[in-house]
Amino acid sequence: MMPEISLNILDVAENSVRAGASLIEIGVFVQTEEDTLTVVIKDDGCGMSEEQIEKVQDPFYTTRTTRKVGLGVPFFKQAAESAGGSFSIMSEEGKGTVVTAVFQLSNIDRMPLGDMSSTIHTLVVFNEEIRFIYTYRYDDREFVLDTQEIREILGEGISLKDPEVSGFIKEFLESNKEETDQKADV
Repeated sequence: MMPEISLNILDVAENSVRAGASLIEIGVFVQTEEDTLTVVIKDDGCGMSEEQIEKVQDPFYTTRTTRKVGLGVPFFKQAAESAGGSFSIMSEEGKGTVVTAVFQLSNIDRMPLGDMSSTIHTLVVFNEEIRFIYTYRYDDREFVLDTQEIREILGEGISLKDPEVSGFIKEFLESNKEETDQKADV
């Protein structure tokens, strides 16, 4: 099992990349009143059939040729369910997929959220052709990173991999998460 929720998010988002998505939306929502941490990953990739949705939740199934098992989605599902939460995949062929994992925030078995700033930074910088919209909400405070807005500000010809741009993105993610959490321990 992966030690942090952020690594599960990275794995599912990489599935979205492989599915040909041009838009990947990632939301992390902490609601202390409801005692939940909800993760939603939505893409406009190739989607899946009902049969594929069932198979992708099976640890002994993978479409990848580099390994014989696909543990990412089954581990994510197990992590959510073992922490008093739920897991669902909704998908339509040709339209995309939505993965939702809900964790009971106070559950002793809930793994830590982990380093979301590094996870999102990695996805954004190494998949420049994809538009990412990342929303992080802690109760009534939130911030959003939209790579389309960054590209509009930068103009043509400037890569998100440029050291100054990459550094700005990382700093933006880290400082906004810290401000949004207001020193809360997630």
